[in-house]
Amino acid sequence: MADTQYILPNDIGVSSLDCREAFRLLSPTERLYAHHLSRAAWYGGLAVLLQTSPEAPHIYALLSRLFRAQDPDQLRQHALAEGLTEEEYQAFLVYAAGIYSNMGNYKSFGDTKFVPNLPKEKLERVILGSEAAQQNPEIVRGFWQTCSERMFSLEPRLRHLGLGKEGITTYFSGDCTMEDAKLAQDFLDSQNLSAYNTRLFKATGPDGKPCYEVRLASVLGTEPHPDSEVSSRLKSYEFRGSHFQVTRGDYAPLLQKVVEHLEKAKTHAANSHQDRMLAQYIDSFTQGSIEAHKRGSRFWIQDKSPIVESYIGFIESYRDPFGSRGEFEGFVAMVNKAMSAKFECLVASAEQLLKELPWPPAFEKDKFLTPDFTSLDVLTFAGSGIPAGINIPNYDDLRQTEGFKNVSLGNVLAVAYATKREKLTFLEEEDKDLYIRWKGPSFDVQVGLHELLGHGSGKLFVQDEKGAFNFDQATVVNPETGEQIQSWYRSGETWDSKFSTIASSYEECRAESVGLYLCLHPRVLEIFGFEGADAEDVIYVNWLNMVRAGLLALEFYTPEASSWRQAHMQARFVILRVLLEAGEGLVTVTPTMGSDGRPDARVRLDRSKIQSVGKPALERFLRRLQVLKSTGDVAGGRALYEGYSAVTDAPPECFLTLRDTVLLRKESRKLIVQPNTRLEGSDVQLLEYEASAAGLIRSFSDRFLEDGPELEETLTQLAAADACFWKGPSETPPGQA
Repeated sequence: MADTQYILPNDIGVSSLDCREAFRLLSPTERLYAHHLSRAAWYGGLAVLLQTSPEAPHIYALLSRLFRAQDPDQLRQHALAEGLTEEEYQAFLVYAAGIYSNMGNYKSFGDTKFVPNLPKEKLERVILGSEAAQQNPEIVRGFWQTCSERMFSLEPRLRHLGLGKEGITTYFSGDCTMEDAKLAQDFLDSQNLSAYNTRLFKATGPDGKPCYEVRLASVLGTEPHPDSEVSSRLKSYEFRGSHFQVTRGDYAPLLQKVVEHLEKAKTHAANSHQDRMLAQYIDSFTQGSIEAHKRGSRFWIQDKSPIVESYIGFIESYRDPFGSRGEFEGFVAMVNKAMSAKFECLVASAEQLLKELPWPPAFEKDKFLTPDFTSLDVLTFAGSGIPAGINIPNYDDLRQTEGFKNVSLGNVLAVAYATKREKLTFLEEEDKDLYIRWKGPSFDVQVGLHELLGHGSGKLFVQDEKGAFNFDQATVVNPETGEQIQSWYRSGETWDSKFSTIASSYEECRAESVGLYLCLHPRVLEIFGFEGADAEDVIYVNWLNMVRAGLLALEFYTPEASSWRQAHMQARFVILRVLLEAGEGLVTVTPTMGSDGRPDARVRLDRSKIQSVGKPALERFLRRLQVLKSTGDVAGGRALYEGYSAVTDAPPECFLTLRDTVLLRKESRKLIVQPNTRLEGSDVQLLEYEASAAGLIRSFSDRFLEDGPELEETLTQLAAADACFWKGPSETPPGQA
């Protein structure tokens, strides 16, 4: 059997999202709007398979074909007859549910590969003897032969997502290196093109020079079309001795379905903001235009407090090894009015709370653009995973001048982050009951502060294309050096493009630190209904949860590559390091032996020193983070952040040794079962599923009932068309051995 790092355990937690009451309260028109937006999100979410690994689309197609012919209960009888044990069949169901949940065979949280926890030859017997194989033997055998080798392979380079020798990625062809990624980013910046909806493919031209294809995601291909905004960019370029060719048409058949459902949703829009927003999204996905998506995002920001909230596109760049390309994501949700009222109070206090942050006023936005902040019950979240909260859009220019929206995903928080006492690790016994009692409420506070005042705060110093600055060069002083500002962002540069590989984690660390810092403010706790001893307990558990998360983060560090695989967890480890460095016994991490005779550890936080020791340490750190970000000081930012991110075995913590303990006692992230909507006449029905691996599989089988075979063919054809790009120096593309 495989190393436990690379399997999903049979007893993995599975929860169902409950949005029944929120959906019931929607009007018939709102339900139709939500239904078509959900369909658009689910179709677009399939692109994530193509953004993850070469084999992911083939694995998905195989599973889709298998479970359309026989549901999990029917297939179980066949599997047991083929000699599988109950445990082995459950392992297969968990693997299949993991593929659907992560939209690929790499964990969305940590970017680690997972493989089936049963012998390959047994799974082969089940698949080739299945009803699906009886119906279409050549197709099923072809799927299996194409993906089975890579499905089970734990060759070192295939264990994690990464670029070049560090791992596997399909954002770049297999021969691309970090130097290629940097060159491509410089090229994109020179042409004022965004990387968000692109992939990069490298070849060698007839003259022996590198030739790069920058491929935009769009319905349209390279055929002539009157959309001059993008068409005029589709040509060859020479840049620093290399050829660049800008093309489009990536994921075209999938985006065609996205557009079709956005068109249908548009007919049920509640107002002109939604109508114009969807028109721009349609234009964006049709043309391959990020500028059109930005225009749509402007209308989205202006659509305040809608009953049905949504966002869709190439959004988060966490899984691009370079940190610039967006993974497809789409969500649809309904407002939770009770929690949203608390968030509205937080927004009303935001301008005053921003003044509490530890940097000079010149480093804060000139005007706080009051955002929408709502708690939502998710109906649909398509992509590789579901977060607890979101602050979007991610476009720096919009965030600085137009604003943003914050959402907290209430029904996700209710199930994904619930903890059973017997599964709580690394805490003192006397902390466990308090932790369970206050983890949920404290997390609501942290998410609210993280999204609104973490991601929503801070100014970037920019010089525009005309040479004008958005800050006063003569008077603004760097509080760390006492000198005038020496660096800033030039026209075309963004936070992601400039800070690249550390941008996502650095920003998450800044937002988490703001949450910890401002949760100490009495007004914040009053807004959420906490006073006196309860308020003190919320503060303590919020800080304790962050410190514990910093230790748990070690699971996502790869010693062989000295690299982190998950932005949020790297951020939490950095905060742990900062608080340990504060000294005076504020935080201690102590190795112990567990009652089972295996290595263990305990995290302690001295609650009496949070204000006197923890707050000043966090204040100093936060100020440095913001100043380096505002000034675009990449060298300083990297030195600070990578210094705190370093994992060594130096005493007293011995983090590399502690990592082994964390891996020994880690708990897998829960799988989330989402409902479906189904159109019956003019009515939209909500379909719910049991909280199990089998229930999650059934939800996906039902999701694409009408066009399952067509989607399988589309995905495998798109993957096969690019298979040549994943061939390494001594590697044959999957299925071509």
